[in-house]
Amino acid sequence: MRKRFLVGAVMLGMAALGMLPASGQAGERTVVIGLAAPMSGLSGSTGISLEHAAQLAIDDLNETPPVIGGDKITFKLLPQDDRADPRTGELIAEYLVKSKVAAVVGHWNSGVGIPASRIYAAAGIPHVSPAVTSPAYTQQGFPTAFRIVPHDGDGARHTAEYVVREMKARNIVVIDDRTVFGAGYAAEFKKSVAALNAKVVAHYTVSSKSSTFNHILPAARSLNPDVVFFAGIDAQAAQLVSELRRLQITAPLVGIGGMVGPTFLKLAGPAAEGTIVLEPGPPSYKGAQWTRFESAWKARYKEDIYLYAPFAYDAVRTIAAAMRDANSVDTDKVTAELHKIRYRGITGAISFDKDGNLRDPVFTLYEAKGGRWRVIKTIEDKS
Repeated sequence: MRKRFLVGAVMLGMAALGMLPASGQAGERTVVIGLAAPMSGLSGSTGISLEHAAQLAIDDLNETPPVIGGDKITFKLLPQDDRADPRTGELIAEYLVKSKVAAVVGHWNSGVGIPASRIYAAAGIPHVSPAVTSPAYTQQGFPTAFRIVPHDGDGARHTAEYVVREMKARNIVVIDDRTVFGAGYAAEFKKSVAALNAKVVAHYTVSSKSSTFNHILPAARSLNPDVVFFAGIDAQAAQLVSELRRLQITAPLVGIGGMVGPTFLKLAGPAAEGTIVLEPGPPSYKGAQWTRFESAWKARYKEDIYLYAPFAYDAVRTIAAAMRDANSVDTDKVTAELHKIRYRGITGAISFDKDGNLRDPVFTLYEAKGGRWRVIKTIEDKS
């Protein structure tokens, strides 16, 4: 993987690209869109997939350069590795602001996206997240913050309803990874379980960097749970389910968004069988736009499409659509148009409520079965 520099002479040379003409000729302009995601570490493969998808969107836009405000626009992507670390995410946000990006796609982690959003808001830069799901992200009241995925309040409610009503669970063990994402999702899940008159018999926390659950699982086993709910990332979930089976805890593992993909199945092996996960979006996509994206992805990257990649593609395209509607790349005007936008992307209809949340989100329930992720059902929320 090529190296990325947080701050360096080469990248600083791009700082003027956001608003200046690309060729020095009147009537042409290069507009830079920043992308921030973890491109190294445990979530690196996911972050790289977001970059790949965003770049495909940029390339598609540039095939027929739009004319905005009288200028022919060429889009350019400025990707940065936030390492899934809040402080690094803040530094990345500051760098993207200094680079005069017109908008940002990112971040991946709620714990990174929330503090970074304050920096973008202070600079007036619109940012559309393809993955940040914590309700706190939009509860801050920043008009520049948008997301094209559902938030955890809805996801936790649907997960709890399936666990209690369909799986008939009454004794539930909850484990979270102490991150903003994991702890927040676990709290929302517990509230929903309580509302359904089921019982969380224990709630444990572990560090997101922990590689073992031995200190909590013997106690969990003694509770004879019907379900073990884990709010954390896919690699750690794979370690958890492996230890559950080693200790002969047969309760199904129920996970949260971000698990459906090759990483969990590969790391967990046969122990993955029966794991249940709710993810944003429909189980499959249709239409000419999707076919074009799928063909371009497979031709260029020679790999399966990661679950969140289509959301990154749509985030770029939604920003560009707002610029066309505004007939401007001015950040204030683009932000105003994002609040009004009605865009049909490859992930479905995209529009935002007054807080920047996706309207009418869609979810899909998956089960790991026979070494593959299989669809259980699709859930639609209608406003």
